[in-house]
Amino acid sequence: MKLLMISGDRSILRGKRCAFWYTLQELRQHWDRIDIICPHVRRVETGVEERNFVPVRDGGGEVHFHPSPHGLWYQPLWIVREGKKLWKEQHHDVMTVHEYPPFYNGVGARWLSRVTGLPYVLEVHHIVGYPHASSVGEWIGCLLSRLLLPLHARLAPGVRVVNEAVREILLSWGARPEKVRVVPSFYLDRALLTKNVRPPISYDISFCGRLVRNKQLAALITAVSDIPEVRLLVIGDGPERKRCEQLAKTLGMGERVTFLGWLPTAEDVVGAVLTARIFVMNSLSEGGPRSALEAMGMGMPVIATPVGVMPEVIEDGVNGIFTDGSKGDLRRKIMRLIADDAARERLGAEARKILDRFDRVFLIRQYAEFLKSVAAPRP
Repeated sequence: MKLLMISGDRSILRGKRCAFWYTLQELRQHWDRIDIICPHVRRVETGVEERNFVPVRDGGGEVHFHPSPHGLWYQPLWIVREGKKLWKEQHHDVMTVHEYPPFYNGVGARWLSRVTGLPYVLEVHHIVGYPHASSVGEWIGCLLSRLLLPLHARLAPGVRVVNEAVREILLSWGARPEKVRVVPSFYLDRALLTKNVRPPISYDISFCGRLVRNKQLAALITAVSDIPEVRLLVIGDGPERKRCEQLAKTLGMGERVTFLGWLPTAEDVVGAVLTARIFVMNSLSEGGPRSALEAMGMGMPVIATPVGVMPEVIEDGVNGIFTDGSKGDLRRKIMRLIADDAARERLGAEARKILDRFDRVFLIRQYAEFLKSVAAPRP
């Protein structure tokens, strides 16, 4: 069977091995071919030749990328134009669509489906700006989601969400229960997360994620500034990096906060996270986040805000600790956990059990089977 994917993720075409790259390594084992239509990329980096991504592992179908030659304003038309051409050549069985504001993927996919008859699944990984918006842009995104997602969900043959919270929101907005399926996307690689011998502890706290305002890294830095001698490791890159680096200097923390930037492999990320005593995730809204779940899988004690899937996986005080995200609450809970070796050991041991729930191979097979269940029968 063949899969057509409509995505906004261009990380692979930029030469990065991010979560999408590792997902495709396993997903391609379930398809004869995967074609991915995505937005414009200014420069195609090493590892992708003629828009064709060839993963390093043997077996499975090829994965072909089809980036738009134009800006985002053209994306719905590119999805229809390129998708129609690919469908005529490859006769895909089903299409999956990563849906988020400003919804150009969903609009283009709907048009393409009407032209070709190709059934499709909408994927809603999280509601932008919910439960808390970090900017005016996220507030607008949340409003647009409220207005457009119910309509798009009603028109799609199937809807995939990755946690119960998003499903409940869509149902409250009028989506039909039989269409909306929870299929988690938190693919934890047990072999990767458990194979590392723990490196020497160099930091008290590790933070990992894209550095955007929603992640509230600035609040974490401010909270840590009030705890003498505590050191913070920041893994990741993004538009908030310069502002957060300047904040650390302004607070006199230049020697206590280390910004590693983006790391090239998952192995590098795991090794870096493990150099700290605890992991903190302080986001205002999330679909997962995968980084916190991976830290739990490594046996790290985690302090997290109750967003995304975290209320479904953390039992407060048993396998993790919840924070309301305020600077005062963060400071208190970080101080308490850093001072209690026994609590860190107990929380970490319980947290590692998350690997049984989000096994990478099982969940990606479940994802592929869900997509195939929506596919049109072959004549």
